[in-house]
Amino acid sequence: MSSGLVHRLSATTCRGFSLLRFFSPLTNASEGPKENDTLESTHGFIHPTAVVHPDAILGQGVSIGPFCVIGPTAKLGNDCQLYPGSNIFGNTELGDNCILMSGAVIGEDIPGYTIIGCNNVIGRYSVVGVKCQDLKYKAGTECFLEIGDNNDIREYTSIHRSSKPNDKTVIGDNNLIMGSCHIAHDCKVGNNNIFANNTLIAGHVVVEDYAHTAGATAIHQFCHIGSNSFIGGGAVVSQDVPRYTMVSGDRAQLRGLNLEGLRRSGFSATEVRSLRAAYRKLFMPTKVDCGSIKDRLTEIEQNEEYTAAPAVLSMIKSIRDSLQEDRRGICKFRSWSGL
Repeated sequence: MSSGLVHRLSATTCRGFSLLRFFSPLTNASEGPKENDTLESTHGFIHPTAVVHPDAILGQGVSIGPFCVIGPTAKLGNDCQLYPGSNIFGNTELGDNCILMSGAVIGEDIPGYTIIGCNNVIGRYSVVGVKCQDLKYKAGTECFLEIGDNNDIREYTSIHRSSKPNDKTVIGDNNLIMGSCHIAHDCKVGNNNIFANNTLIAGHVVVEDYAHTAGATAIHQFCHIGSNSFIGGGAVVSQDVPRYTMVSGDRAQLRGLNLEGLRRSGFSATEVRSLRAAYRKLFMPTKVDCGSIKDRLTEIEQNEEYTAAPAVLSMIKSIRDSLQEDRRGICKFRSWSGL
């Protein structure tokens, strides 16, 4: 192993395996310690079997375990931890306090970049920021992935970069992405979402905030998943899920409001009553000749009883947007007695 790729300094122990201690600020990994460095603010660890390119930039307190590989254009923020066998390739940047569990692979040596914010955990054998699986992708094309802060990305998850240079895959903050999930190219995922195990999200899907999928959910390309919605286990979602609603089945159908999700998100009893009334008006009409769904949307928008609640207007906008020509429409309705 080239001595230029590995820092060989005094030995110590960290998290159960032997590591090497190094002292350097956020600077080129090949540079030596500064005279004014202090142990408290700058100490970190690099195991002698790790391969760290001399051009990689490492922050203070970075810990790198056995058999890790860090490429020449990688940038690691302060106090990042790389467990054994994790790897960082390509133009990849990690914020402060990120943790890569054993076997995780971040980035790829292709044009573009992968940017990951602070306080993220990347699970064992996850693959994040690699080339997409879109056959329309052309080799050499720039592609991008941006991930926010405080995300828990569990084992065997795959998250791909965009398929074209004028777009990017984006994941926000505070998301829990459980084991074996897949988020494809050009997706836009908001904040505070929970994706249960084996949730599969195809390309160009938009997920807003506080959405929750149960296990083994599959979401079709270009679908929109509204805020505070819930998708039942094993559902195949081929059309949009409006805000605040619950869907399940193959193909997924509307089953009512996501009442538990609304309660957890702090919606008031008055807001929930208004949403229930609007939902019934839209999807459970009592009149035989009740017009089209667009007619019912207009009737709700013109009724002050409904429009007094901002949540109702938000749900109506979500549905109207889904009915545009360039969208997939909303999931079909199925009556559910628990509404």
